[in-house]
Amino acid sequence: MMHPLRLILGIACLFSVLLDAFETVILPRRATGRFRLTRLFYRLTWLPWRWVATRERHPRKRETMLSFYGPLSLAFLIGAWAVALIFGFAFIYFAFPVAFTDPRGTAHPFLTDLYASGTTIFTLGLGDVVPHTLFVRALVVMEAGIGLGFVALVIGYFPVLYGAFSRREVNIALLDARAGSPPTAFELIKRHSFEGGSTALVTLLEEWERWSAELLESHISYPLLCLFRSQHTSQSWLSGITAILDACALLIAGVQEESARQAQLTFAMARHALVDLSQIMSLTPVTDAPDRLPPERFRAVYDQLCLAGVRVCRDGESCGRLNELRALYEGYAEALSRYLSMPLPPFYLEHPRKDNWLSVAKVRAAAEAEYRSPVGHDGDEHIF
Repeated sequence: MMHPLRLILGIACLFSVLLDAFETVILPRRATGRFRLTRLFYRLTWLPWRWVATRERHPRKRETMLSFYGPLSLAFLIGAWAVALIFGFAFIYFAFPVAFTDPRGTAHPFLTDLYASGTTIFTLGLGDVVPHTLFVRALVVMEAGIGLGFVALVIGYFPVLYGAFSRREVNIALLDARAGSPPTAFELIKRHSFEGGSTALVTLLEEWERWSAELLESHISYPLLCLFRSQHTSQSWLSGITAILDACALLIAGVQEESARQAQLTFAMARHALVDLSQIMSLTPVTDAPDRLPPERFRAVYDQLCLAGVRVCRDGESCGRLNELRALYEGYAEALSRYLSMPLPPFYLEHPRKDNWLSVAKVRAAAEAEYRSPVGHDGDEHIF
């Protein structure tokens, strides 16, 4: 006789896996529901991985360990889906008294069902285990079709993810020479204080308004992209969007430039993306974070902007307006920063660092000089 509990367990396993894969890969909107395999998978794997990586004291090694998680988790997630599908069909086969004819006579029938399910979903077609009934043959055909569809799903999933990741990183790389490394609102406004810089700043804010909209669309559909990290330790999508929000808040609160209107539009879109992404990860805004711009630092920022030729508004209420704008997004940015282990940029660096493009150029020049020299460090002549 058929065992209904095994059949129900197998069907429930298949349904949950297929629904989760559909919501994660195909559904172009936010997936709802507290119990989802993908959500459970990342909750169980990301927190231990982050804990181990943050124990590393060297910043570059720590960032390298954190950067491995995104691609590896994608591979392990697909593997977890495949294993769950194999077990789901195995439980369905196990619900029947004798689903397959095994010439080797395995001690436990479930092992035969599990082996048959694995060879079927990967379309191996070994033929050493034969379905016993017509209904089981139909199930085998259906599982083989699901296996082919699963492979096609995986093949189409990777290009979409890496295409969205590449588009995201373009503006982050361009921000390096425009706002420093890490990007700061002060450097962004200061480096656009030349004649005609206001027009260039408006163009930059328009690009980041569109970038924020694309980030909202792609990262809500594929939240895994939030865990993909940038090329350099001082760069990240979170530091980029936070620096843009900081700059927009400064422009709106107390800078007399033509870019104030575009700053309002970019601020609204960037804040929308930041809040929605924090809600996707079920994060609550942080209220006990250290002040990123205390009053004395605020005065220093405005004094330096004045020295750079930026027209600022000192009406006594600009600091209050800035704090009101900061309260709209800083709590969410801090929550994402703690969860993703991505530090937030300051408003103003007292000791500015070299931009990434200068640091990379210096290292490369030193490497080329060593390469062209006839003798290496160890006294041996170079072959090339």
